[in-house]
Amino acid sequence: MSIDNIVLIGGGQASAVATRTLRRRGYEGVIVLVCEEPVRPYQRPPLSKEYLTQGDESGLFLLPQDWTDAQRIEVRTGVRASKISAADGSVLLEDGTTLPADRVLIATGGTPRRLHDAEGDRIVYLRTKSDADAVRSRLVPGTRLVVVGAGFVGAEIASSALALGAEVTVLEAGAAPLQRVLGTRLGEACAQMHRAAGVDLRLNFQVTGLEEDGDEVVVSSPEGRLVADLVVVGIGIVPNVDVAVSSGISVDNGIVVDEHCRTSMPNVYAAGDVANHFHPLYGEHIRVEHFDNASKQASAAANNMIGRETAYADPHWFWSDQYGANLQFVGHTDVDAVEPILRGAPGDDTWGAFFLDEQQRLAAAFSVNGAEDIMVARELIAAQVPVDQHVLADRTAPLMDLLEQM
Repeated sequence: MSIDNIVLIGGGQASAVATRTLRRRGYEGVIVLVCEEPVRPYQRPPLSKEYLTQGDESGLFLLPQDWTDAQRIEVRTGVRASKISAADGSVLLEDGTTLPADRVLIATGGTPRRLHDAEGDRIVYLRTKSDADAVRSRLVPGTRLVVVGAGFVGAEIASSALALGAEVTVLEAGAAPLQRVLGTRLGEACAQMHRAAGVDLRLNFQVTGLEEDGDEVVVSSPEGRLVADLVVVGIGIVPNVDVAVSSGISVDNGIVVDEHCRTSMPNVYAAGDVANHFHPLYGEHIRVEHFDNASKQASAAANNMIGRETAYADPHWFWSDQYGANLQFVGHTDVDAVEPILRGAPGDDTWGAFFLDEQQRLAAAFSVNGAEDIMVARELIAAQVPVDQHVLADRTAPLMDLLEQM
């Protein structure tokens, strides 16, 4: 079967990477990008960091129009895909248009989880560029900002707002920031970063209601009421699976895909935040919501769409910039079930933690300002070989030595 038409559903990182990969690999056929937002594909990580503080769009957009024009790529904005035909693979858009397709990539990302269905001009769920614009327009020195959720996005928003002179309170339902990713012990170290920066961090905090009252927002809880000028909610996302459900594609915590990013429908693939991917390194389906994962999955999907069989098996890796520090995590493990091996100590300018599996192989690693250590850790995790934990714990021992011992 010839591949003459490829449709990419979604206007984010995954679709952009897939587009570039297809052309780089020599695919010369039609490519159509279907973007629900009214703007061309752009990066989301800067929305809580550089773009929020500076408002600079340079470098934000992923596929400049002069490039897509030169590459004969059609970008449709402000339109939503509603269904993929099981008969011929064509994509039906909500405006009634039908796009012929020999291969389809679903990269629809996710929608922010709502908190008590609260809405309002001063209650923002940061996911899109327009959301970031709304937050930035209200962040002036002295703004009373409440951030609900101390995950990566919430922490980055808090850090950015603090840099702009806002008075920041962070409310977290768990016992520590980033507890789901880092566990309680390392999460407590992140809590100290918040507090040392001047953030009012409140843990085990239950928000029972959000309501606008004139120019203010009232946050209700069993502990009383908080009054803010602006509330940003960052409590995760719900994968956008509507087009998959309407098309009869298997869905379970996202769109279920194999190691090649193939869905249950022939010639249809999924990548990025929406994909519940079978990871061959870990032997299970995992859905993650990070930039590198979206990029790597999209590249694998694009290769597979044009017959270049590629399994996505890289260790998961993600990072965050908070309060002048760079945090990175690589791998996958139950962090609360494994005692970490510390390299340095929490509170140091540079420190890290490593998690071994039962075979003494590196399963995951975390670092603060230790990008080189994470680079080595990625290779060790992928290699699946036992490592010397004494070297991991000894700050004077170069981790590169472990690679040379493989």
